Amino acid sequence: MKTFNEIIQRLRNLNKLGFIKTRRGGPTGIGKTLEDLLAIKENNVPGPDIGQTIELKSARKNANSMITLFTKSPLPSKSNIYLLKKFGYATGESKGKKILHTTINGVNFNKLRGNLGFKAIYRAKRIILTTTPPDSFEVYWTEEILKQSIEKKYPEGLVYVKADSKGSGKNEEFHFNEAYLLRQFDFDNFIRLLKKGKILIDIRIGQYPDGKTHDHGTGFRVFPRDLDSCFSRKKFLL
Repeated sequence: MKTFNEIIQRLRNLNKLGFIKTRRGGPTGIGKTLEDLLAIKENNVPGPDIGQTIELKSARKNANSMITLFTKSPLPSKSNIYLLKKFGYATGESKGKKILHTTINGVNFNKLRGNLGFKAIYRAKRIILTTTPPDSFEVYWTEEILKQSIEKKYPEGLVYVKADSKGSGKNEEFHFNEAYLLRQFDFDNFIRLLKKGKILIDIRIGQYPDGKTHDHGTGFRVFPRDLDSCFSRKKFLL
């Protein structure tokens, strides 16, 4: 496990190397490349990447791809089963199995298969998924459970690395030349950004071959330009 100081020194060395070819084609190439160069093992275990206390995230400069802050399934415990059963749909790619892929904001009801779908509202210390007309089964996240997820993901903050990029696919190259340490997650501002539609909720639910519900990860995502606003403190690293 690399320490914070070791990671910072490696980032400074990377900056001097200029453009480096991606280790993987596609949108996730930047994260995979940075992890390889920093000798951080790729894994699906939730929790910080650096010294077990600090998360690592990266983004292409001037890109609009959203960044996942954290993932958390909604409450109550059988919400995903209910959502898939009532709102799920089959596609050619899903081979007859139901899926529910939808991105929800806090400003307007989104569209789901051409019809009005969901909207996220904050009420009584909960983020609640609403439908029109209102559904009798309430799907929500409590403020307490969200804060626990945030604390688990960012116990001591986030190292946010930006890169210039050129080329595409397997030939894309990155120059990692900007980095910040973001600390003290600002939950109040997180809620304000949600209400303004600057933080979105991505629901990705499917089915296993045996028909059981498969949660691919419900993500709370933010636009890169607003990531800084989720934290109270910012320190220039590179």
